[in-house]
Amino acid sequence: MKNQNSKMTMGTIDFNQLPAGEPRRFVPAGAHLSRKEDVLPLYESLLEREISSQDQRETWLRDLSELEAAFDQAGSILYIEMTRQTDNQERHEAYKRFVETVVPEVKVWGDRLNRKYLEALKHFPGGSPYYTLYNRVLESDIALFTEKNISLETQLDLLSEKYQRVCAAMTVNFRNEEYTLAQMAKFLLEPDRNLRETAWQMTTERRLKDKDHLEEIFDQMLQLRHQIARNTGCSNFCEYQFRHYHRFDYTSADCKRYHETVACLIIPLWNEILERRKSQMGLPDLRPWDLAVDPWGRPPFQPFQELGELIAGVARILQETDDELSRHFAEMAALGLLDLASRKGKAPGGYQHTLAEARKPFIFMNAAGLDHDVMTLLHEVGHAFHALKAASQSLFSYRHGPMEFCEVASMGMELMAGEHLGAFYNREDTQRSRISHLKDIVETLAWVATIDCFQFWIYENPTHTRPERKKAWQRIRRRFASALVDWTGLEEEEAYLWHRQLHIFEAPFYYIEYGIAELGALQLWLRYRQDPSGTFKDYQRALALGGSKNLPGLFETAGIQFDFSEQTIKPLMQAVREEIDL
Repeated sequence: MKNQNSKMTMGTIDFNQLPAGEPRRFVPAGAHLSRKEDVLPLYESLLEREISSQDQRETWLRDLSELEAAFDQAGSILYIEMTRQTDNQERHEAYKRFVETVVPEVKVWGDRLNRKYLEALKHFPGGSPYYTLYNRVLESDIALFTEKNISLETQLDLLSEKYQRVCAAMTVNFRNEEYTLAQMAKFLLEPDRNLRETAWQMTTERRLKDKDHLEEIFDQMLQLRHQIARNTGCSNFCEYQFRHYHRFDYTSADCKRYHETVACLIIPLWNEILERRKSQMGLPDLRPWDLAVDPWGRPPFQPFQELGELIAGVARILQETDDELSRHFAEMAALGLLDLASRKGKAPGGYQHTLAEARKPFIFMNAAGLDHDVMTLLHEVGHAFHALKAASQSLFSYRHGPMEFCEVASMGMELMAGEHLGAFYNREDTQRSRISHLKDIVETLAWVATIDCFQFWIYENPTHTRPERKKAWQRIRRRFASALVDWTGLEEEEAYLWHRQLHIFEAPFYYIEYGIAELGALQLWLRYRQDPSGTFKDYQRALALGGSKNLPGLFETAGIQFDFSEQTIKPLMQAVREEIDL
């Protein structure tokens, strides 16, 4: 397939022209909330406002939610614009200026307002139980807040942006064409083994060119995070981040039990999958460039050539899944809220970012014409649908759920909508794609354990050296990797595989969520195959709750279990085993 930069262009949208989800009551219509002189007086006025009754407290809280949503959207727009074009100096400077000069002061005012609200709650208790979880979150945030950390958090934000720019600049000149690393992935699907090896080697060599730069960035991040944790009285960053993420419903011990269960149940299944692959391919050994290609030598999927085909195909899938979701997706496309192309200068990865005041989702990804792109877009559509269903929550903080359930929304959408892939494939290829996806889930569950276990080691040993970190990564990776893949002669490449996982750099400890959510999504999928309508209705009801319920409550509403122990994992893996016919 030809380099798609010429076909996949960047969508255009003026974010500031999107109307608010509800008319502003408190924030002035002309306020520019990326500017300190506009936003800080609004926070100050809320701090000075008298609260002398329960009704006044709730009115005050609604005004705060309006302000928080408007401010959040201002920052989201700057972040989105920066990631869409990391080599644009003006966008870089605008984001940097916001992070350095506005966000730190808003954090201070936000803490003051949290304290004011909880003080008012003491004087005027009662009210709806709707606020119970919100109050608990505020109490946790207040206990964790210290002004000493604001400048450190700003430095981390800027280091994350630096990581984005380093990765976005990585390209490979292959067959006289310049490709982003995301675009290079398509060559790993080609039946020609020599071509796959060359593409893999060139991509990995390009990553390694920046390994020292990325190691330096991460060393600075590690030092800052450890200091942030110590400034709050936490023993290490593990403890701090669990409290910061409001992980009220599970502990670090639960995560480590997940690691053990993966080693006992998932890795043997992954080995069986790879053993069959090796046999089907007729190879004495599997190499890293043999893991994505079709084992029977069939040509790679070509679900689309141009972005319009991807969007139209996903639209047809959604029509078969849910009418409301289909209408929402059509609106997003019409408004320009999809930036799907991979191009030079664009940040890596994919995300859904909610424009909080407009209450509209924006989807960002790096499509390269692969089957994986279809699943990625369905994944982000799940996040978008979650944001839209929760948009009616009156509290801004309830318009997004806990991360573990946000990923159920996205991964569940992949599996449920993935039952309708006829928009892209014939019956045989639909089954081939679905089985490939299930195998990917097995690999994902193992990779989640790898990344999560590695992060625990990093932050439980914060004074480690680079060689110690390298050795720890190699040990942990081999615990959860298959010995059937031969890395002989590629030891350096294997030692820095973790650099490709942006969560380690940008969202530390945000990875176990994928394992927890994948188990929830598999439960949804099994229910959906028996009762599509009932399952999707339960799914919608759970999404609409946003963050107003705890994790067990959200999972229960969706008709699934919040559990990531062997008791849940074992039957799910048996179902996967039967589906892929091992």
